[in-house]
Amino acid sequence: MSMLTPPGMGGKYRITGDTYPRMRRPRHRRRIVLAGVSAVVALGLAGWGTLQLIDVFTGGDKSASAAGHSRDCPTPKAVAPAKALPKPAGIKVNVYNATTRSGLAKTAAEELKKRGFTIGEVGNAPKEYDKKVPGPGVLLGAPTAADGSFTVLGTQLPGTVQKTDTRKTAEVDLILGAKFKAFSTPAEATAAMTALTKPSPAPSDSCSTTKSG
Repeated sequence: MSMLTPPGMGGKYRITGDTYPRMRRPRHRRRIVLAGVSAVVALGLAGWGTLQLIDVFTGGDKSASAAGHSRDCPTPKAVAPAKALPKPAGIKVNVYNATTRSGLAKTAAEELKKRGFTIGEVGNAPKEYDKKVPGPGVLLGAPTAADGSFTVLGTQLPGTVQKTDTRKTAEVDLILGAKFKAFSTPAEATAAMTALTKPSPAPSDSCSTTKSG
């Protein structure tokens, strides 16, 4: 036995000459480590698969879609009710001419009568308005006419100025101004009235459709 051989170690561990035995780790430890890593990976995959199954059976995709919809899409608003406006026959109109054109009030009154309005007085404008209306015209009436008669008459003559006074009656004065040329065509007036009286459309569901697709 060589002097380099540790006490009690003979046989294949005996050191002779300049040759040294190679001390290797037992191979069973490496197998244990590999088995442990494989077990961890298998458990991780099993857990991920379980979560996917939970999402499928509990509607996880629907919840996520709903959450995305609530973030990206505005909250739908209630549909606005239609406006209740008076019929032309229920509006009594006094037609006054504030221009230098003769017979303008009579011609305008006849046209409004054809369109269903009730005609009251027809003549020249009062002194405070005579030749002092630069636009198409002025609508003058009680405060209650602002959201009713003025709106309906405005579809016949866009660009009119609306003013209120202290009168107690429901009749409305139409004072024709320097820029008055003609009323809107019946088709234009009807379209304007329809736009005012129909309900506002419901919000589009294109956002939800895009999300669900």
